[in-house]
Parts: sequence; C-alpha cells; structure tokens
Amino acid sequence: MEKWTQIYDPLKVSGMPDFLVSALVAGIPLYILFYMLAVKRSAGHKAAFAGTLAAVILAIAAWGMPVGLAVNSTVMGACFGLFPIIWIVITAVWIYNMTVESGEFEIIKNSLATMTDDRRLQAIFIAFAFGSFIEGTAGFGTPVAITAAMLVGLGFSPLYAAGICLIANTAPVAFGAIGIPIIVAGSASGLPNADGAAMLHISKIVGRQLPFLSIIVPFWVSITMCGFKRTLEVLPALLVAGVCFASTQFLTSNYLGPYLPDILSAMVTIVGLIVLLRVWKPKTIFHFPDEKVTSGPTTSNYTTGEVLRAWMPYIILAAFVTVWGLASFKSAVRGIEGFALGIAWPGLDGAVEQTAPIVKAAKIYAAKYNFNFVSAGGTAIFLAGIISAFVMPNYNLGKAFACFTRTCYQLRFPILTISMILGLAYIMNYSGMSSTLGLAFTNTGALFPFFAPILGWLGVFLTGSDTSSNALFSNLQATTAQQVGVDPYLTVASNSSGGVTGKMISPQSISVATSATGMVGQEGDLFRFTIFHSLAMTAVVCVITLLQAYPLKGMLP
Repeated sequence: MEKWTQIYDPLKVSGMPDFLVSALVAGIPLYILFYMLAVKRSAGHKAAFAGTLAAVILAIAAWGMPVGLAVNSTVMGACFGLFPIIWIVITAVWIYNMTVESGEFEIIKNSLATMTDDRRLQAIFIAFAFGSFIEGTAGFGTPVAITAAMLVGLGFSPLYAAGICLIANTAPVAFGAIGIPIIVAGSASGLPNADGAAMLHISKIVGRQLPFLSIIVPFWVSITMCGFKRTLEVLPALLVAGVCFASTQFLTSNYLGPYLPDILSAMVTIVGLIVLLRVWKPKTIFHFPDEKVTSGPTTSNYTTGEVLRAWMPYIILAAFVTVWGLASFKSAVRGIEGFALGIAWPGLDGAVEQTAPIVKAAKIYAAKYNFNFVSAGGTAIFLAGIISAFVMPNYNLGKAFACFTRTCYQLRFPILTISMILGLAYIMNYSGMSSTLGLAFTNTGALFPFFAPILGWLGVFLTGSDTSSNALFSNLQATTAQQVGVDPYLTVASNSSGGVTGKMISPQSISVATSATGMVGQEGDLFRFTIFHSLAMTAVVCVITLLQAYPLKGMLP
C-alpha cells in the first residue's frame, strides 16, 4: 500500500516562527466550534458537523491528505464514538431512566433530601455527593439537571441551585459516565494503549491530581453559599465529605481503573456523611437570607428495605463494572471471546507515516479498531440493567426494552455529537493537524506543563464535554510533551483534570442548569456566577501539573 507522509508545517511563511501560521490555520475547526457554541449557541451536533467538515477540508486542501484517507480516518473516529463510547452512554442513561420510570428514583431523592434541613449540608449531599454519583453513571449533563432541580425543589433560589451544582460538578467529571473521558484520552493520545495500558496510566495520574481539588470542593461550595465564618460551623461534615471522596477517588483510579472512581467515591461520601449525622449536628441551621423557609420532611417516607431496593440498580451496576474492570476477568474473557474483532481499518492502517520531529524516526501510524463486545464496559452496564429490571417493583423486561428504545431516541443528538467530535479528533490526528498545534505549543518550552490544563479547560468550554476535549487535544498534549521533554502521560492527564474546571462555564452546561431551574434567558447571570470559580480552580490544576512535572515528579506512577 502506498504511504502518505504527514506534513507538519505546510503553510510556513518566511520570517515567521516555525509552525505559527500552520497552527493558526489548524485551529480553524476549533474556532468554528467556539463561535457556534459560545456565540451562536448552536446545537452541539450542528457545531460538531461544521467543525468536522472544516477539518476534513483543511486536511485535504492545506495538509495534502488524500481524500480517501481523510474520509477513512473521520469514519473510524465516528465508529470509535459509537463503540465503545456511545454503548456506555446509552446503557448508563438507560438504567437511570428505568429508575425514574419505575418510581424508584423518587425514593433515592427522598433518602438524600430528608437527612438534614441545613442548606450547606443539603448542597454537599445532593450537589457534590449525589451529583458525583450521577456523573459517574450517566454524565453528559445529567447530574446538573437532576441535582439543580432537586435543590430548587428543596427551596434553594434558582441562581444558587444552578451555580452550586455547576461548581460541585468538577471533581467527578474526569471519571464521568463510567470513565469515558479517560478511555477516550487513552485512545486519542497516540500513546501505547495495548490492553488499555495508556488509559490505566492516565487514570492513575488524574487520580493523583484531582483528589487535591476534590478535598476542597465541599469547602468551596459552602464558602460560596455562606462565607468562611459560617462554613466553619459545618467543618466536620466538610472534612468527612472531602476526605472520603478524595481518598476513594485516589484508590479506585489507581488500583481499579477509570470506571468506578465517581460511583464508589460518591457512595463512600454519602455513607460517611450519614454516619457522621448520627452523632453530630450543626449547632445552627443555615438558610439563605430572605429565603422563605419551607423545611422538608425530617424522616424518610420509606422503609430501609425500600431505600435499599431503590439503590439496588446502581449497586448492581457498581458490582458488574468492578468485575469487568479486573485484569483477570479481561484475560479470561479474551480466551473465549471468539467473535471479538481486531480490525485493521481498510484503506487507513499502514497508509499514514509520521516523521520527525513528532517521532524520532519515520513510523507507520497504525489504525486498529477493536470490537470486543463481551468485555466492553457498556456490556457490563447492560447486563446490570437486565438484572435491575427484575429488582424494581412493577417492572419487567418488556418495559425495560421499551425504555431502552426510548433512551436511544432521547440520546440521538448526543450520539451524533460524540461521533462527529471523535471523527474530528481522528482527522486532526491522522492528517497531522493536531501535531502542528502541538509543535506550535513547544514554543512555551519548560512552562508547557503549566499551560497544558488550560488546553483541557478550553476544550471543555468549547464542547461542554471532558470526553470531547480529550478527543480533541490528547494527541496534541502528548506530542508537545515529548517535544519539550516532560512526561506525555502527565500532560494528557492534565488535559482531563484541567477540563473539569471548564465544565461550569460551558454554554451547554449553563443551558442545562438554567433549563432545570427555570432560569432560561438568564444564562449571563449564571456565567458571571461561575466564571471566577472556574478560573481559580483551573489555576490550582495548572500549579499542580507544573509541580508534578519537575520538583514533585516522584508523585507520578
């Protein structure tokens, strides 16, 4: 097969810094995404289509990529979006939808909302802990929609309900929807990923960055609500929440992989707070100034058995995903998975050659697509959903599969968006456009680790998704790190860690929050509420990454 060799500075202008003009042009698909999402507020799938189309045209016209290779790489990216990414999204949201349809979700909400009447503790329970649980199982805007609506129902003002939920939904985002952002980072980075090696290594590093943020988020939320002095009144609860979440996040991300950190961290945090409230109560109850106080019920409307049954679908899900994530299980399945397919992508595998300075010596850019249905994380969730249908009262398989069909229809636009964003990522990677951007960033030299999280922050602001940001920038992060001489796994991980702080100002997230709280038309107010918090948290991640790149390098796995 005839090989096409990537070119990294096709638009070099005499007298201009290397890669500068080419990088500015390579950024056009990203500018289009920014304009359509942040300015025109277009639907995600429309913005993704425009950005992907622009990337394909530029790859062919400016980078000289043959038409067949450009189309093939885009289609391969879209297929990776469909499986395993979309397969996880559909099954996770399906389980959530079943709990809503069966009425079990009302019991879950009641079990959380009736524990305390203090607004600070309600915010930590619902926006931080329960929101993290929903982020881990569903992600993609679901936690903010649910928790913001719950807080309004409890009596929070719409602005504070929406703003607090956006701020709280930071620490769990990198491991959201059963670890999809990390899975995508491992695949799109171009780092060796046999048997998920890159994915697991990135998971470990993110698990050594985000816990520093996780432990302060409960304090951050409370201070935002009531100031530092009144925050001290609930210090025991904030310490329990922060330590429980951060420690569990570290342990699961480093020893179990990227699938369960959110789910298990949220569960441990919720249990820790429940145990604490049995022996400790705040001396004063906090409500917002001028708030019309309407205390919720002080005791649960349901028995312990009913509460346990309501949570059972997620307990089953956690158990299945845990088993599926074990290396021994994957090894056993690999031996019997006769229908697993490892496809050398026709017309693309072996057809693209990378050259210096991206690689030390000319190297073929492989194009392998793995379809391992049995061992896929989405299959674990699907099986958990099947079993859950027998656990939920007045529910059955017929209703479950009808719900599955409705879930697929409900997610039709996110499916298109994710597929096209992955197509955009792959065409930028295989054409060399991502490498061009990365090479331009080498001009920051030794300071690049400080700027690496800002790229992730920008990506999430533009796309509303840590998954999409990782798809866009992971290869760029790895390329740049290799050029400046720092650990590429660190910068790829920091793309995801930095991205979580951009979630609260993303136009999509703000739209979800305003819709859930009846604030449509007040998006500007909510943006102003969250922008400072977003920038401040991003700075924290930037400093952590810079320290881990040099003086604290020993923290890395």
